[in-house]
Formats: sequence, C-alpha cells, structure tokens
Amino acid sequence: MPPNTLDSEGGLVMAGLETHYSVRDIETRILAAIRAAGLNPEQGLSPEELAALDHFHTGGLGASRGLLELARIRGEDRVLDIGAGLAGPARLLASTLGCRVDCLEMSRDFCAGAVLLNRLTGLDDRIEVHRGSALDLPFPDDSFDVVWMQNVGMNIADKQTLYGEIYRVLKAGGRFAFQEMAAGEAPTSYFPLPWATDPADSFLVSAEEMGSLLGATGFIVEFLEDTSDAHLGATPANMTPATPGQLSLAVYVDNLAQKAGNARRSLDEGQVRLVRGVFRVQ
Repeated sequence: MPPNTLDSEGGLVMAGLETHYSVRDIETRILAAIRAAGLNPEQGLSPEELAALDHFHTGGLGASRGLLELARIRGEDRVLDIGAGLAGPARLLASTLGCRVDCLEMSRDFCAGAVLLNRLTGLDDRIEVHRGSALDLPFPDDSFDVVWMQNVGMNIADKQTLYGEIYRVLKAGGRFAFQEMAAGEAPTSYFPLPWATDPADSFLVSAEEMGSLLGATGFIVEFLEDTSDAHLGATPANMTPATPGQLSLAVYVDNLAQKAGNARRSLDEGQVRLVRGVFRVQ
C-alpha cells in the first residue's frame, strides 16, 4: 500500500489512489463533452442529463436510485456522501428529495469537477464539496442522518477506522447506506480495474466480513444483499465507451474499456461480488 501523505492543505491522501483518480483538465473535458452531447451548460442542466457521466460505480444511475429507495432518506435529512466523485448521487438526492448533502472526495480533480457540475445544475446551494480522507472525516460527532457510500471501501485497507468514523459522525438512529465491491472466492487478478490500477490499491473483503466489521463497530443491520447475479455477463451501460455525441465515464476515466472488461471478467469468474446494504446506529 502506498504511504499516506499530507497535501499542501494538510489533507490526508494516499499517493497511489491520488494518481489513479487524477484527471488533467477535468473541467475542460467535462464542458467539451457536454457541448458535444448537444447540451448547453450556460442554460442549466438537469441531473438526469448528466447521469451517464457522473455516476462512477457499477450500475450507474439505476443503482443509485435503488440504494435511494432502500435508504429511506427524507428531505430534512443531512447526508454525507463519502467518495463522492463528481457528485452525481449527491445531485440525485438533492434534486429528488431537497435534502442537503456534504460530499467528501480525496481527488482534487474530482472535487473541481463536482463543484462545476453542482453550479451548472443549480444545486450548489444544497451541496458542499470537501476534499479529505474517509479515515479522518472533517466533521463533528453526530452530524449526519445518513452516510452514503458507493464503490469506495475497496480502496481502503483500514475498514475498522473507516466504519468507526462513519459511526462517529452519524446521529443516533442514523443510517449507513452503501454499495460495495466485495471479495469473491478467488483472488482478484485482472488489472487495471475501475477502482485500482494494480493490486496495491485494492482491498476487498467478503460480504460476511463486511457485515461482521460493521456489527463490531456498533451498527445494526437493516439490509444486506448480494446483487452480483444481476450484473453477470454484461458490461453496465455506464461503463461502455461513449459514441460521438454521448456522455460517458470515458470523458475522464482513461482505458475505460479495459478496466470495465476486467471488472466484468472478475465478476463473471467469482473473483469479486457486488453487495449493497443499510446499517443503523442504535
């Protein structure tokens, strides 16, 4: 695992992951792709129009909507999205429910892209973007009603600290809603993957171990489901390289076809599993 370092602003980052999730000129790329898709960023955009671009996780917008239903989030809830990427799920929550969302993202480039898209969709008054580490959340205890996380934990080795931080910032009765890649029966062997260039940045545990660690932290399970079968044999639409004039993750994810193909092969061969769950603070 690459050493943790402090950036110029004192934020904790992981060197290998910072490189994996770096995107040169991300704002320029995003604006060019939006215009190429026939959209006008100066006239305002809807979260739905951007969905193929900004839901960087297995299942894309559909998976985010499914997790939204399970999480039972209310308009008055304050939500923390950990590993928010370009903040597509945060904009889904803010536009659908009207709730306020804090986004935490370690990539400086993704933060810049998220701020841009929040402004273009007119949701920057409901969403605040923070750069930082999931292992040292920059929020007081009991700050949030819901913590949301999609395809993030596989980059974090110290899951005990991760879950402890999530538990700390949740209010009594608060919920942790997540989607995650989990370890399968065989070691993961195909790289690069969407979440890791090489094995040094991939830290998968089984769904059973995930549930056990959350329980040991103090969480109560409300829901835990393996959804792998729904994705077997097919590349999710949001992982397909774009054709001209279409928005896609390929706007900012290099070698998308190779990474998506490796992820699909890993899932098909049982090296990885996809799970989602909702756990509650007592």
